[in-house]
Amino acid sequence: MAIDAILQSFSHFGVRLGLDSIQQLLKNLGNPHEQVPIIHVAGSNGKGSVCAYLSTILTEAGYTVGRYTSPHLIDWTERICLNNQAIAPETLESILQQVVAAIQPDDLPPTQFEVITAAAWLYFAQQEVDVAVMEVGLGGRLDATNVCDYPLVSIITSISREHWQRLGPTLADIAWEKAGILKPGCSAVIGQMPPEAASMIHRRATELGCVANYAQPAQDLGNGWAEYRGVEEYEIEASSGNPEERSIAHLLKTIRYPLSLQGAIQLHNSAIAIATLQLLREQGWQISDEEIANGIAKTQWAGRLQWFTWQGDKILIDGAHNPASAKVLREFVDTLNPARANIHWVMGMLSTKDHEDVFQELLRSRDSLYLVPVPDHSTAEPAELAVLAKNICPNLAQCHTFSDVVEALKTATHQAGNQDLVVLCGSLYLLGHFLKTANPV
Repeated sequence: MAIDAILQSFSHFGVRLGLDSIQQLLKNLGNPHEQVPIIHVAGSNGKGSVCAYLSTILTEAGYTVGRYTSPHLIDWTERICLNNQAIAPETLESILQQVVAAIQPDDLPPTQFEVITAAAWLYFAQQEVDVAVMEVGLGGRLDATNVCDYPLVSIITSISREHWQRLGPTLADIAWEKAGILKPGCSAVIGQMPPEAASMIHRRATELGCVANYAQPAQDLGNGWAEYRGVEEYEIEASSGNPEERSIAHLLKTIRYPLSLQGAIQLHNSAIAIATLQLLREQGWQISDEEIANGIAKTQWAGRLQWFTWQGDKILIDGAHNPASAKVLREFVDTLNPARANIHWVMGMLSTKDHEDVFQELLRSRDSLYLVPVPDHSTAEPAELAVLAKNICPNLAQCHTFSDVVEALKTATHQAGNQDLVVLCGSLYLLGHFLKTANPV
């Protein structure tokens, strides 16, 4: 496909944090990002789910909504959506050609991520979207999406130890980089995170005069329902009618809704989305409680705690790629598995990930592990992962390596008992490869 060829031609520039190149490229394109109101979403985990909730709810409310996320599972068009519909391949190819044509000979050559990000900005501007929900690619402060001075709302979903090679070794370092999306005087929604990270983000928000809102997880009502509780302010007038005696009353506002996405973490992610929408309502956006509930019920987000039937077997797939997301996955699996049926993990991880910490979160005695490479990426070697896994969890029922994910899954599903659970996880890139080649139904 021409899209792959265009983007592949920029892959050798690698990952380069910084804004000079993207700002020059956008300037050459007429600064399309300045024509697009945005909600900017950073965080270690939960970004994609929050973006999916926001774009679905705002679409439900009648707005024209762009959504930019990364990485994709199957093809590049997934990254750029209009009202939850992926951009048409021929449209993306045309947009990319416009971006490439705007690159001047004396410009610093843009990276692949900068090119696709510029394409998103250009497409959203051409479509005259009411709002674009933009997900940070890496970090925040120096990410190519961080070119908007006045976001409607900036969101930091969570902080965990990820990409520390580029963002810094401590949670405070990582939090500082992600807090780079906060802008002076602009509203922000902050999710729950470790104290070290929360302190850093709070300090930065205070320095910038951000109106920071700290979202608390929704309450689990059971049977797939949740309840969000927030505070709205109302100006009330004293009975005397004297305007000087007016005051502000804080009334509890609740919204009940069905959750379509799996896992307790969605109590957290959905609350972040609702807190963001309440800030938009304060800015004049028309979004009803019913539209919020309906939007959440309709939200879909592939590759995260998702069930698939593959060759007649039901398997769970999840892109858990860092310790925090691995913990969420393990907690979800345990809620499905109170009788301690056997878990069969089919896993592949990138070489840059914290393999030891991921294994510590996931693996338990009697689990089985089937390790595979992540094709077409900097993969961790399955044999090296096997040694590490057996050191961390010596009582694994079995630990095998395979050269291909399909063969690993065939073995896992064949060996799994009727009550056992097979889980494919470890990398979104691995899931994408599986979905491309294995044809699940």
